[in-house]
Amino acid sequence: MTKIVPQKKPATNVVQTLQRKGHTAFFAGGCVRDELLGRVPKDYDVATSALPEEVEALFPKTIPIGKAFGVIAVVDGAAVIEVATFREDFGTIDGRRPESVLFSAAKEDALRRDFTINGMFYDPVAEQLHDYVHGQRDLKRRIITAIGNPVERFKEDHLRMMRAVRFAHNLGFALDPATESAIRDMAHLITRISAERIELELSRTLTDSPKPGDALKHLYEIGLLQYILPEIVPMVGQEQPPQFHPEGDVFEHTVLMLNLMNKQAGMPAPQSETEHVGQASLPAHPETKSAYSPRELAFTVLLHDVGKPPTACMGLGADGEPRIRFDGHAQVGAAIAEDILIRLKFPNKEKKHIVDAIRDHMRFMDVQQMRTSKLRKMIGAETFDLDMELHRLDCLGSHAMLDNYDYVHSYMEEMANEPILPEPWVRGHDLIALGIKEGKLIGKILREAYDAQMESRFADREEMLEWIKAEHPPPSS
Repeated sequence: MTKIVPQKKPATNVVQTLQRKGHTAFFAGGCVRDELLGRVPKDYDVATSALPEEVEALFPKTIPIGKAFGVIAVVDGAAVIEVATFREDFGTIDGRRPESVLFSAAKEDALRRDFTINGMFYDPVAEQLHDYVHGQRDLKRRIITAIGNPVERFKEDHLRMMRAVRFAHNLGFALDPATESAIRDMAHLITRISAERIELELSRTLTDSPKPGDALKHLYEIGLLQYILPEIVPMVGQEQPPQFHPEGDVFEHTVLMLNLMNKQAGMPAPQSETEHVGQASLPAHPETKSAYSPRELAFTVLLHDVGKPPTACMGLGADGEPRIRFDGHAQVGAAIAEDILIRLKFPNKEKKHIVDAIRDHMRFMDVQQMRTSKLRKMIGAETFDLDMELHRLDCLGSHAMLDNYDYVHSYMEEMANEPILPEPWVRGHDLIALGIKEGKLIGKILREAYDAQMESRFADREEMLEWIKAEHPPPSS
């Protein structure tokens, strides 16, 4: 328990200050768990016998982030330490928050927490662990166990059911049988939780887990997925043409893709929700528009084939043989994905990136036959890095043929020293100067001219203007 991270020192100072004034004070919850596992905690929380008013009086800068529940944030420079008074919870208002609290002692506070591995305290001054709930035992057993009666714990806070799955897959633990059984019986209660809370928990599950596909499958098997993302359930058992998808149905394909996320040379798995993933396997290009976040990639993968079940039908393949087809599934899936992301309160920019990538993900089938101008526009698009990674995972999670991916990769290497989307040689004012009237024709000519420029059909701007004058001569007076 000696690993030092930036927030640990100010948190230790908070504990020391409280103890000097005669209060009991410990590190609490996840930071204790993570240090016992040899992991670096993301933050440090403190639990204390001091009442909220006493905490406020002891520190020069505080924020009453949850004073009614005994939670005060102590600000120490850039560090913000949550300090919570030991308490017991009674009842539930909305399946998430207690109706009332009673300030109490350390043991009672431990017993009202969610899982044994999160219910331990550690005194950094005395260097002593306080474990009233057998959390250390369950860490060694690698098992997620609700404290006390799991039914009562999940009644108090329904979101704990999703947290149980997240912790299990983030840590590589199993669920205690009684805890898992309670979730199966109570899964329907998750609908009482706000969309924002569900999104946050689901996002952390998909971005923090080493194998997020396995976590998704567990959410389905335990009965939660049916309530949080009912649009995904029809993917289970939806057959696909075996020549393109030897891995199995649409759900299994998605599970495999999620498990493959971030598994490429030089790209470590993301460590937090805010860390951005770059294009480690793509050649660096000065026009790279943006890096996608782990959440954007996870939801793009999760939802990219959500349009397959509603579009599934029997038809003929390119060989004239009958097979399952999903005509238009990318467009249908984009519309379904947009509805889901609106429901989950996604920011507009992220929502647009995900929906655009889903709508366009079948374009890669045609890259080797594309006109140069169309290929360059695709590469220059804001979401291209996300498009490219989705295509890579789509291939590796099915037929494993990366010929189209490699083709685009090679083209980008060829273009590394020139702009993918160059400045246009011709603009609207140039056309007006040639006597072309404003209106739709201006836009049409500009698009044709830009495509011709990117396809190197003219040597320079002057030659292009001559072509335009010949194609669109000014009206005679």
